[in-house]
Amino acid sequence: MKILRPNSTSIQKLYDRNLYVRKRRVEEKVKGIIDDVRSNGDEAVIKYTRRFDTKKFQLKDLLVAENEISGAFQNITSDFIADLKIIINNVTTFYKKQIQKPCRIRNEEGIMLKENILPLDSVGIYVPAGTAPLVSSVYMTAIPAKVAGVKRVVIATPPDVEGHINPYILAVANLLSVNEIYKIGGAQAAAALAFGTKTIPKVDKIIGPGNMYLTEAKRQLFGYVDIDMLAGPTELVVIANRTSDPEYVIADLEAQMEHLGGLSILITTSKQLLKQVRKRVANGYCIYVKNMDEAVDIANKIAPEHLQILTNTPAIIAKKIRNAAAIFLGPYSPTALGDYAAGPSHVLPTLGTARFFSGLSVSDFMKTAHVISYSRKALERLQGPIEKVAMIEGLKKHSDSIHIRFNDKKG
Repeated sequence: MKILRPNSTSIQKLYDRNLYVRKRRVEEKVKGIIDDVRSNGDEAVIKYTRRFDTKKFQLKDLLVAENEISGAFQNITSDFIADLKIIINNVTTFYKKQIQKPCRIRNEEGIMLKENILPLDSVGIYVPAGTAPLVSSVYMTAIPAKVAGVKRVVIATPPDVEGHINPYILAVANLLSVNEIYKIGGAQAAAALAFGTKTIPKVDKIIGPGNMYLTEAKRQLFGYVDIDMLAGPTELVVIANRTSDPEYVIADLEAQMEHLGGLSILITTSKQLLKQVRKRVANGYCIYVKNMDEAVDIANKIAPEHLQILTNTPAIIAKKIRNAAAIFLGPYSPTALGDYAAGPSHVLPTLGTARFFSGLSVSDFMKTAHVISYSRKALERLQGPIEKVAMIEGLKKHSDSIHIRFNDKKG
């Protein structure tokens, strides 16, 4: 592991190292794919699927057939379903607690204000399957969508070279009643979901992680469709001291590096721990600090996706953390727990964006509509203020639309 100095310049280098650098060739390549899919629909989708995923691919293969989904259960271990139900219960329980109640204001003058909270009509989930089939991404995204009340939840995931979808992805989707699944990946998947084709109806929002091409496609498509976030490679910061178990620290740092482009950072007050970690962990970064206040300050500047606090007083330190997407306290709360089974989704902001973005929530699948109802008496009380503001803005017709309601002829 490399040593980093605890200063802003070194931290900025972390961002530079791990950012998806949107080189012109990537932007242009993605734009070309998007334009092609928008213009040529299924024809373009099939072309890119043959080019990037499987050569023997036809239009009839695009939508996963019912017999493929049912057949998937023959290729998974028998105990997987039981384990999955435990996880599904954890995730569902957490997200049901997030459901918001609409606000309402009513008074005797005839004013009624309220906020309708409505689920999105449709959501497209992207499930990566290139370097590894991210089975956990299915339930970590579909469950909050289902809890929110989204009626149409679809999955796009790339097929393997034989044209098949990982059976565990199909089985999990089926158990969550998500049976509209398309064999499509990359930028072409995002474009098809955003604009729709004859085979793939468009969606309102695209969520889920992916490589730089998928991420760049989401960036370019935002506005035509909503997206969750522009996530880069996964990252972990571990705060540890002399009381921390070195084996736990090393295991957690190495686990994060299993992900392609994954970033692991150790912040510690212990020179002995730093030496042990550097000796045994090949990649990542170490930052030595004088005290925990300095460790907290650096962690807040990094604003990591995952923050593990492996000290003897993790809760006390956590109270000082302002910028982190997910915080894991103590030796028995490793990041892998959050990745798979704790409850909150593992779809989290990266690259320092935890300063202003949050992890996936039920609200990401909802929209609000304001409902306004005033009586004549209530509106009359605001007539003067409204007309004055409208005239200051030079919008006389706005003023007139209020004034006409109190014209003598109208009574």
